Amino acid sequence: MVFSDIPFLFYFLPCFLGVYFLSPKKLRNFVLLVFSLIFYAWGEPVYISLLLLSSVVDFVNGLAMEHFEGKRAKQRIFLCISVFVNLSLIGVFKYSGLIVESLNTVFGLSISAPAVELPLGISFFTFQTMSYSIDVYRKDIKTEHNFLNYMTYVCMFPQLVAGPIVRYSDISKELTQRKVTSDGFVDGCIRFLVGLFKKVLIANQIGSLWDYVNALEERSSALAWLGLVAFSLQIYFDFSGYSDMAIGMGRMLGFSYPENFNYPYICNSISDFWRRWHMSLSVWFRDYVYIPLGGNRKGKARQIINIIIVWSLTGFWHGASWNFLIWGMYFGFILAFEKLTNFPKMLPKAFQHVYSLFIVLIGWMIFAVEDVGGIKTYALQLFGAEGFVSPQFFYQLNNYLLILIAGVLLSTPIAAYAKKYVQKNKYVSCAVSFGACICGVLLIIASLAMLIADSYNPFLYFRF
Repeated sequence: MVFSDIPFLFYFLPCFLGVYFLSPKKLRNFVLLVFSLIFYAWGEPVYISLLLLSSVVDFVNGLAMEHFEGKRAKQRIFLCISVFVNLSLIGVFKYSGLIVESLNTVFGLSISAPAVELPLGISFFTFQTMSYSIDVYRKDIKTEHNFLNYMTYVCMFPQLVAGPIVRYSDISKELTQRKVTSDGFVDGCIRFLVGLFKKVLIANQIGSLWDYVNALEERSSALAWLGLVAFSLQIYFDFSGYSDMAIGMGRMLGFSYPENFNYPYICNSISDFWRRWHMSLSVWFRDYVYIPLGGNRKGKARQIINIIIVWSLTGFWHGASWNFLIWGMYFGFILAFEKLTNFPKMLPKAFQHVYSLFIVLIGWMIFAVEDVGGIKTYALQLFGAEGFVSPQFFYQLNNYLLILIAGVLLSTPIAAYAKKYVQKNKYVSCAVSFGACICGVLLIIASLAMLIADSYNPFLYFRF
């Protein structure tokens, strides 16, 4: 079940909100936990055991580390248990097939790859529970003794399977003292509906263009670039829309989840891009991998090595395919280059932006084309190996022009700037607000109509 599914929108969410707000405040964590487990078990009831295992292991580790306060060697044992168990879960269920396939290729073996399905959100909830144990070890947070509150933190369905990656410190107070206001609930509803609009009316529609281009064997340069632009818009509106829906539902319940996107396509460097894209993951790797490795404190050479290590791990976090490792290392070397040379800060602003978008688009090509040979083929086509323009390009551009324009405009802060302008001009504020409400209602109707009429409703980050 995903947030943009009809069963979730028309049955699960209304039922949950009704039970949640009719329940006494002292029972709301229990209600949230029960519905969260139902949500996770909806598609994969077997794998709920992994979620519970990861959660219980880190809850017990937290209590054990508190028990051995002042005995760092013993505390470190329980920290290692947390890291080992969680990384083992990811390794077995996410990477066992790739490992067996690689062994067969390298050594000429014929080992049967295990038929293991990837549990939903395993990369997210294992990182979340691991961060709890690490923070307890570091004494950044106090150990949680209430198992219900802890399980609510780990399992709450708005951010369970696709983030943002919420750390315990982000919502520890809200687990027991959150307050839901009418303004907060309305803001949460609006944020949720904005995310639904981004997912259904932009990501799903532009995704059809990428699917068409990706399925072709021969592509002109213009068509190949058009496909990459389509994919870059699809993955942005798909993932940021889902994050908006998660953050919106959190606000409706009184939680403040961290922001996950900040208009990444207006970046002026790759470093800037990764400060804006999937921010909760970038912060996680910074705080739990990059800084413990030494960060930038041990000289430039060590900093570059640390960057390469972190981005190689980031690539593998995204999936059990060699293209993800290549993707991670690609950005790692680009980021290292920027650190060494201070590039592209010496360029005019416009060129900084063009450079950044070019690098990002090439990165998305590596990310989206899972076959390594296919990456080479697509890269050659980008630069004219099969011609520069084709009739297919003009046909697809004509079909998707409006959605492309809408996607490009809405990937910039133009709407936020317009909102600020309206708020400063009270004479036009009322009329614009009324018009915005009408447009909002129409967009909601259009989104729901599209969901009902169209079976194409993928969510790219479910495979991670």
